[in-house]
Amino acid sequence: MASEIPDVHLEAWRALLGAHAAVLGRTEDALAAAGLPPLPWYDVLWALRTAPGTRLRMGDLAGHVTISRGGLTRLVDRIEAAGLLRREACPTDRRGYDAVLTPDGRALLRRMWPVYSRVLRETVVERLNQREAAGLATALQRLADLG
Repeated sequence: MASEIPDVHLEAWRALLGAHAAVLGRTEDALAAAGLPPLPWYDVLWALRTAPGTRLRMGDLAGHVTISRGGLTRLVDRIEAAGLLRREACPTDRRGYDAVLTPDGRALLRRMWPVYSRVLRETVVERLNQREAAGLATALQRLADLG
């Protein structure tokens, strides 16, 4: 039989899930209203933008996004079809492929960021003071370090 989970921890878990859903929902709505692709596209393009040489092995890219590998493959297919990234043979492993950011992908990131950052300002910056944000970041990082 599983042990009881203290109410305060259940409340924290529910609050985390609720906050995640609320911020993602607002972000998705704002991006759609601006005629931009959904947030997972931004996540993939940003991971490439910040990678050395703006390229990542497909397996490494999966570690930067929060979707399954199968979901990532389908997402990368769509992003590639839109001309925002391209797949290239990995120079160090002929069996693997790298995802590489294109100039159009970089341009889309620049168009998406003002919308995304506005939502983050409204939902995080304006609702948490710096001490609260730092404490939350510390707590959430401890949970993220599980994986």
